[in-house]
Amino acid sequence: MNAPLSTAQQDSAYLAQLGQRVRAWRGGHGMTRKALAAASGVSERYLAQLEAGQGNISVLLLRKVAQAMHVAVESLARESPDQDPARRRIALLGLRGAGKSTLGARLAAALGVPFVELDSEVEREAGANLGEVFAMYGQEAFRRFERRALERVLRTHEAAVIAAGGSLVTDPDTYRLLLDSCHTVWLKAKPEEHMNRVIAQGDMRPFKGRAAALDEIRATLADRDRLYARADVTIETTGRSLKSALEELRNKVKT
Repeated sequence: MNAPLSTAQQDSAYLAQLGQRVRAWRGGHGMTRKALAAASGVSERYLAQLEAGQGNISVLLLRKVAQAMHVAVESLARESPDQDPARRRIALLGLRGAGKSTLGARLAAALGVPFVELDSEVEREAGANLGEVFAMYGQEAFRRFERRALERVLRTHEAAVIAAGGSLVTDPDTYRLLLDSCHTVWLKAKPEEHMNRVIAQGDMRPFKGRAAALDEIRATLADRDRLYARADVTIETTGRSLKSALEELRNKVKT
């Protein structure tokens, strides 16, 4: 049998694991150490030590880093290996035309788990299609249906690929529930790509008309960019084949 680790060895292993988590997060989000230092108010030198497994970071400083990363502090501080049950549920985020349905269905098939369109679950919850929900009840009621639908999906499925509605990220409480319960992926694309895909689908909802649609997409993306960026992983899909995007998606969500 292997001899138990000494206290010093346990501390060293924990700090190495903590450093690896911070490095992995930065890599997945394309953020430089300098940018994370500026966002958290922690020195770049201190972050370098932390990522090298040499940190002796206080709880308050760790909390600042976690807040800048938009993750729960316990996801950084836990001592067990990264086997978060939430990673068994994968939630795809993005505006309409991002590829959530297409990539989500294929990812679910590859993983052997259910694929759930949250908008369809909202319709099931409300007993009406989305257009009727908004017309009859308004946006506030839609948010309540959306929250209940998500809670039901989370109770029902321990493992699944979930395509979230494009505007879910604008509801703070529901978005926090999704972030805490799923491994989240932002399928990012340029406005022109969104536009082309929506046209290809033959559906301009909810855009007012073809002439104004691109400007509306640009404005919506600009407004939600910082919200989508809170996802665990970002995948750029502009100009890429379905096969290429799916391959990266599968690699990024491996547990």
